[in-house]
Amino acid sequence: MKIDLTKTTSSKINAALMEARRASGSTAAGMVLTLVIVTDEGSAYDALKAANDASREHPMRTLAVIKRAGRSPRARAETRLDAEILVGSDAGSGETAVLRMHGELAAHAQSVVLPLLLPDAPTVVWWPDNAPLHPAQDPLGSLAQRRITDAVTAESPVGQLAQRSQSYAPGDTDLAWTRITGWRSMLAAALDQRPSTIVSAVVEGESYNPSVELLGLWLTNRLQVPVERVVTGGPGITAVHLRTKDGDITLDRPDGLMGTLSMPGSPDRQVALKRRETSELIAEELRRLDPDDIYATAVRTPVDQLHEPANAETAAAEKVAREVAEEAVEEAAEAAVANPERVTAESSEKKPARKAAGKRTTKEGA
Repeated sequence: MKIDLTKTTSSKINAALMEARRASGSTAAGMVLTLVIVTDEGSAYDALKAANDASREHPMRTLAVIKRAGRSPRARAETRLDAEILVGSDAGSGETAVLRMHGELAAHAQSVVLPLLLPDAPTVVWWPDNAPLHPAQDPLGSLAQRRITDAVTAESPVGQLAQRSQSYAPGDTDLAWTRITGWRSMLAAALDQRPSTIVSAVVEGESYNPSVELLGLWLTNRLQVPVERVVTGGPGITAVHLRTKDGDITLDRPDGLMGTLSMPGSPDRQVALKRRETSELIAEELRRLDPDDIYATAVRTPVDQLHEPANAETAAAEKVAREVAEEAVEEAAEAAVANPERVTAESSEKKPARKAAGKRTTKEGA
């Protein structure tokens, strides 16, 4: 069911929502929270689609706030509220109200949203893009128990993390952090299966991806070891290496779909690490509405604590050298197993030669 209201008010929108609910055969609200989406016309469709998909797990009232202040003086002088109400299959498992605010009303969106919040239910505010510098101090953000931003949509994603560090308040979170939940879970499970002393770590991923930085900062805080940041072509995070004395614990995902977990003394295992849709990320964030202390610790860690290789060519050369050395050791071991008598004979021949060389060296030095 879809209802269009032009030049309306909050009370009329509330009455229309109740009437639409009765018409659909449901007298009770049956919703667990209110999700306020602050966006523009360009991002509204994708954001509403993600919210509708997430509502199948969390039945909720979705309020999409679209501010249209107007470009001309005449448009800015016209103060008007238009609403589009969606109930039933068009709104997932909840109900949706798209609020288009014109003129000066766009600067007072909280006065329109406040009467539409579900009573005795938590409120979450989500900025799909163009998030305020201080979400907790924003008029709409101050109404919510949880505030969701997305650093990846900023012009400078890594710089956005620094801003989030300065403006953090309990209840803030970012979808860049939500995207690394699978990586954090797999790495923690790997260390639970094989407890080892980590001496250093390497995080590989595409540039300008705040999730890569947050994963490195999380490892820095939890392991208290130096973490190196290596830039790759992506997509997203491509690999994490935890270096131990027994060998590397590696979680590699080159294609953005399946990952490979490698541990010393264990066979490689395939793990699911598919890059998730926005609806899945929002659904995860809505599962718990208490402050995320681990995210707070990670985002408050300066990004410059991550170390970058001094020269990419040098790092690549060192990697090739390590691989060549490992192959040489393996070939020598295979040769010893295949022909032990030859190896013994070669060793016995080398000993007199070494003694003679030592005598010559002694004479020459004297």
